[in-house]
Amino acid sequence: MHFPYQSLDRRLGGMKSLGGFATMTASAASNQIGAAVGAHAFAAIGPAGVVAVRQFVAAAVLLPVARPNLRRFTRAQWWPTLALGLVFATMNLSLYMAIDRIGLGLAVTLEVLGPLGVALAGSRTRRDFLFVLIAAAGVYVLVLPGPSSDYLGVGLGLLAAGCWAAYILLNRLVGARLPGLQAPAVATAMSAMLYVPVAVLLVLHGKLTGMSILYAVGAGVFCSVVPYAVDVIALRKVPARLFGLAMSVHPVLAALAGLVVLGETLALHHWAGISLVVTANALAVTCSKWSGSPTVNSEM
Repeated sequence: MHFPYQSLDRRLGGMKSLGGFATMTASAASNQIGAAVGAHAFAAIGPAGVVAVRQFVAAAVLLPVARPNLRRFTRAQWWPTLALGLVFATMNLSLYMAIDRIGLGLAVTLEVLGPLGVALAGSRTRRDFLFVLIAAAGVYVLVLPGPSSDYLGVGLGLLAAGCWAAYILLNRLVGARLPGLQAPAVATAMSAMLYVPVAVLLVLHGKLTGMSILYAVGAGVFCSVVPYAVDVIALRKVPARLFGLAMSVHPVLAALAGLVVLGETLALHHWAGISLVVTANALAVTCSKWSGSPTVNSEM
């Protein structure tokens, strides 16, 4: 027998999922706006300086919330946490250096190949092979290799993609070994410590002042604090596949943020490449059998 409340429950569940997707999309938009805001400080303090301030902001938020007890960490908990800290440091620096060279939209599109690779890892089906071909075609159309291509910028974007893939895998591991946000908090703090020499040099040269600090702090707030606060709430109610689908909009939002905040105008082939990569990622997420736990959307 069909009961009216069963239909109502399904509708409410659908509304919650839709609301969760909208919330994560807003979180992704905040992330890309933050990256665009941070790019304004590149001329003054460079990508490394922006990453340093951003990591300090993220650590200042996460450590008081997670309150990790370092004395109780075991060897099995320490090594993936240390690896995660190194990934944080490398991922953010490589992404920001790529943004500085090839622009926000292109850099983030290349970075999204990381989660796509994780979603398709180990698959041997023709359907998933098709997704790989679509993504590869997207990258080719996006870059259009030639004498004027910035291969270093593309390489940095791909390095960020590899780091994002490693972040997802390590986050699953530490999530099973440490409760709450202890591992991300410690990893972020360790990443921040690696950038202390950068901050010291900037202070000694009188560069870490005025608008450069405001832009870098803005990047930390929009890229770490806002997504962290939003995702902690949303990810408790949103299925992993829906989370993966929300990640697919990052390149589009990055391109729009680059256009509005930085004045970056993309060519038609750029938009075509972005569309192909986004399509490949969305199809891979919705069609795959992967059902792992979603991870925090912000790049710490």
